[in-house]
Amino acid sequence: MPFYHTLGNIPPKRHTIFKKPNGDYYYEQLFGTIGFDGMSTNSYHEQRPTQVKAIKKQYSVKPKVAKANNIQSYKFKGFQIQPETDYLQSRKTILTNSDCNIILAAPQNKSQEYFYKNTDADEMIFIHKGTGKLRTMYGNLDFKYGDYLIIPRGMIYKIDFDTDDNRLFIVESFHPIYTPKRYRNWFGQLLEHSPYCERDIRRPEELETYNETGDFLINVKKQGEIIEMVYASHPFDVVGYDGYNYPYAFSIHDFEPITGRIHQPPPVHQTFETAAFVVCSFVPRLYDYHPEAIPAPYNHSNIDSDEVLYYVDGDFMSRNDIEAGHISLHPAGIPHGPHPGAMERSIGKKDTQELAVMVDTFKPLQVTEEALKIADGDYYKSWL
Repeated sequence: MPFYHTLGNIPPKRHTIFKKPNGDYYYEQLFGTIGFDGMSTNSYHEQRPTQVKAIKKQYSVKPKVAKANNIQSYKFKGFQIQPETDYLQSRKTILTNSDCNIILAAPQNKSQEYFYKNTDADEMIFIHKGTGKLRTMYGNLDFKYGDYLIIPRGMIYKIDFDTDDNRLFIVESFHPIYTPKRYRNWFGQLLEHSPYCERDIRRPEELETYNETGDFLINVKKQGEIIEMVYASHPFDVVGYDGYNYPYAFSIHDFEPITGRIHQPPPVHQTFETAAFVVCSFVPRLYDYHPEAIPAPYNHSNIDSDEVLYYVDGDFMSRNDIEAGHISLHPAGIPHGPHPGAMERSIGKKDTQELAVMVDTFKPLQVTEEALKIADGDYYKSWL
């Protein structure tokens, strides 16, 4: 995040002696990105965070691509992804490129025995169904329906779900995830025209600290493989930290829509950005108020980006035969727009209750084998 946060106990100056009440030392760790040039956090640990006792299984989780060069529009029925008890095994990559993986998951088990660390990517986890607690080395966050959880790469975490009925929409980003720069001043503060502000962002408030040694299994993702590593101390042994690099939550229900007299383009819905793609939130809002406005989006050509729309809830005005959990893919190179009759139906309407998450990538997305299992192969004909 582009603003400062501190939690727990820290010394008055970084890189200086910090002692426990019994006279032993706490161990400092710089948790940073982009070398020493990106956002970072200084944390202080009960044990040295470098103690690896064993490296066990190593296996690939790279997506299996079915269509590498795709120009076909698709609809995927996301709720057809079957629930699985293991959190990592439940994650199914449906679309992929060299910048991101777009994933669906339906984890059933309330908690896992292992910890997880993704060293490849920042993770954006959108909670479609379920409640629970995200537990991390830098504190905990309660989550519920509609929350975005942003987890920086390298963050060790576990997720505790309250029930077995959970649906997640996940984007793994190989570039850092930021708030859009046009919403920030040069100090990093979110500006008055931003659709959300710092008050809407939930930072960790609960810090779990364990001073335990033993065998702690951490599943580490690196270069598309899971590596099972056994650490000698509990990964949640942080007594305090400060900095800019930490997990946070933001609810799609706190996104304030920007509206106008005529139809507003997709950038007004932008919520997060990276160097390679953007994430937008479509939320309940008033329609355009020009007396002759057409609320439905105009036909447009995706020349430079693939568009992925994940449908969450409500009435999807521009589409026919769309349900919650469906995903549409409109690839670069061909035009797309409202379905037949959608433009006409929209005229005179005053508002919409739709809720959706959009991901626009600047590189083409490849369709995976998992995606074809839940694909409506005739979707591209739906504009006839």
